[in-house]
Amino acid sequence: MSAIQMGTERKRLHPHKFTLWLAIGSIVMMFAGLTSAVIVKRNQADWQGFTLPTIFWYSTGVLLLTSLTIQMCLRAFKERQMRRYRLLLSLTALGGFLFVGLQFRGFETLWAQGLRFTNDVAVSFLYIIFGLHAVHVLGGIVALVVQFVRAFSGRSRNYSAVPIEIVSVYWHFVDLLWLYLLVFFIMIQ
Repeated sequence: MSAIQMGTERKRLHPHKFTLWLAIGSIVMMFAGLTSAVIVKRNQADWQGFTLPTIFWYSTGVLLLTSLTIQMCLRAFKERQMRRYRLLLSLTALGGFLFVGLQFRGFETLWAQGLRFTNDVAVSFLYIIFGLHAVHVLGGIVALVVQFVRAFSGRSRNYSAVPIEIVSVYWHFVDLLWLYLLVFFIMIQ
């Protein structure tokens, strides 16, 4: 194999990373379509406003912290600090579960205020969009749990960083998506 072929081989995007970027592109398009629909529907007569519960700010803080822990987790893996990697991976997964729990509490607050799924178009969009985001966070949690099982199983001695890099990129993506959605709904209130 020539030096040129080896250089080309190194610059290729791993197939799993390529698939991740395709998925992220699809998810972005879905949420862009939904938020565009909100903008269009907002000008109709039956649109009523709402106030986001404060607990959504706490969940945002948790998600931002998990973005930090997953990045530190990736670094620990690359430096082969496996104890630190396992700890940070565990903290990220726990933070993900905490985020979903706080989101659930936020929706309980909306429900207690009488803001039901079918009562108002604005609230319906909120439930759909935030619910879809929660599903994507749960997908990230599943990926974290898979990494967690691999980290603690001890069967594999493969030090490929690709799986944790993919999980890290996806986790950062759902964090950024949440920030976008939060700012979006604050602006349309």
